[in-house]
Amino acid sequence: MKTTTLLLITLLAATVARAQDRLVIQADQGDVTISKHIYGHFSEHLGHCIYGGYWVGEDSPIPNTRGIRNDVVQALKAISVPNLRWPGGCFADEYHWMDGIGDRASRPKMVNTHWGGVVEDNSFGTHEFLDLCEQIGCEPYICGNVGSGSVEEMSKWVEYITFDGESPMANLRRANGREKPWKVRFWGVGNENWGCGGEMSADFYADQYRRYAVYCRNYGDNRLYKIAGGPNSADYNWTETLMREAGGRMQGLSLHYYTVPKTWGDKGSATRFDEAEYFTTMERTWVMEELITRHSTIMDRHDPRKRVALVPDEWGAWYNVEPGTNPGFLFQQNTLRDALLAGVNLNIFNNHADRVRMANIAQTINVLQSVIFTEGEKMMLTPTYWVYRLYKVHHDATLLPVALTAAPYRLDGREIAAVSVSASRDAAGKVHLSLVNLDPKNARVIETELRGINAKKVTGETLTAANLTDHNTFTSPDVVAAKPFNGARLNKGALSITLPPKSIVVLEIE
Repeated sequence: MKTTTLLLITLLAATVARAQDRLVIQADQGDVTISKHIYGHFSEHLGHCIYGGYWVGEDSPIPNTRGIRNDVVQALKAISVPNLRWPGGCFADEYHWMDGIGDRASRPKMVNTHWGGVVEDNSFGTHEFLDLCEQIGCEPYICGNVGSGSVEEMSKWVEYITFDGESPMANLRRANGREKPWKVRFWGVGNENWGCGGEMSADFYADQYRRYAVYCRNYGDNRLYKIAGGPNSADYNWTETLMREAGGRMQGLSLHYYTVPKTWGDKGSATRFDEAEYFTTMERTWVMEELITRHSTIMDRHDPRKRVALVPDEWGAWYNVEPGTNPGFLFQQNTLRDALLAGVNLNIFNNHADRVRMANIAQTINVLQSVIFTEGEKMMLTPTYWVYRLYKVHHDATLLPVALTAAPYRLDGREIAAVSVSASRDAAGKVHLSLVNLDPKNARVIETELRGINAKKVTGETLTAANLTDHNTFTSPDVVAAKPFNGARLNKGALSITLPPKSIVVLEIE
């Protein structure tokens, strides 16, 4: 009798939990576009991101085009990278662009004081970066030097790149081999100026931003999209001050937030963690939702028409470096946990696409939460790469309203949202749904109501693995990779989705 009662209670609890997991998609609504630029990337002169990552030099035996690795370019083209932020990061505010032009053998060397104290030979500079962007087919996002540079220096950089007339900088560009100017839209006026970019107060930086921005001029039909250095995570006073004092002179305001599972002194291992540390990682990843909501609320007061974008141009997981590697190079492995983290963040950005119109994960290759690893001639795709490949379907699609009711993920008396979701409709009318199940042990059945669409077909892909700590290596590169998904069923217009534990699922509904 007791056994039967216990079984009934267990079944009832399971039924209640399943009944809570419901999703409604308004497939015929939506008036906000998910900008493809939310899926941007960030590459700094740090560790082996630039050198050995993108750049091997024209004399390298590694196949390259003008010194830029062909395999890396092809991999980034395959995920339709929309924009690339460069040269930093903290490096940007000690970078003097004129050291990186002209004959490479004659370029002055410098010390990279932020990242390992290594010698920076400036062989990868403005021409090489813009060539990289042209090869990938993405837009450049250049971050200028406010911390140690001058207004004149930044002004001349804009002129050198974008002016098509007769001037000292345009003529210098021509002398260095580029006759026609480049189109460069995205321009960052400084980086982390509250920290490594100058230790400035919000009021002081607002004054500096206005001053620098005046001299970042529009030449010809090139129109700069000026992005101000925004707050460090929850510094809401910084956002308030910048929007009040300089909001009318910017098109974007950056936001930096990294998910750190433990403390900044001991961030935790990228591959050795238990469920409790995994839970904390995801709990801290969900903070991005609060940050965007609260910063957007401040921006709404000063900019109710949402003219200024909120730009999380540095985000991702930050762990301890891998044992035996240079601590200044920030190389960390990339597991299934990182893919789930990326999926949650990208869903958050999608769902706030009215204000978030650009974002950049840190960093593209060999540094922090990268999408690619290289080692000599070898190249490998990380679990995070596959998230960007799956989520391509949201690029420039129409955000669809969704309403999700799902039981939380609980551990040791704490709870977080177990399921993350965003939906969009593309130009062909197809609906795409991206879901993340953070629960590492339990599948989730999501009963989905599709309003405004007569669904006939559903297909999908999933990303998961046996263990949260699973990751790809050069000898086993496909441990975590996208595979076909068969856990979605249509029945008279209703959609039932069985999400595997610790998984990402992206569906296409026609």
